[in-house]
Amino acid sequence: MAGYTGSKEDHLRRLRRIEGQVRGISRMIEEDTYCIDVLTQISAATSALRAVSLGLLEDHMSHCVLHAAQSSEAEGRAKIREASDAIARLVKS
Repeated sequence: MAGYTGSKEDHLRRLRRIEGQVRGISRMIEEDTYCIDVLTQISAATSALRAVSLGLLEDHMSHCVLHAAQSSEAEGRAKIREASDAIARLVKS
């Protein structure tokens, strides 16, 4: 079971909203909207995706990592490494 199962609908709702934002940005480009206005909307969509990422990461830590750590030290260390790698990728982006 995925760690985000309990908040799946919330994540999906946010992603649908982001999907609408991205479609809106495409329309803005098609309609030759002022560059700064497009960049502002891209920034908003990026922030929204980052919020979803952080929510998924929190779910992962409180479910998957916690259960692995309770299962065995080796499994816990592996999940912590996996989460650390994911955090490093998020920070890079």
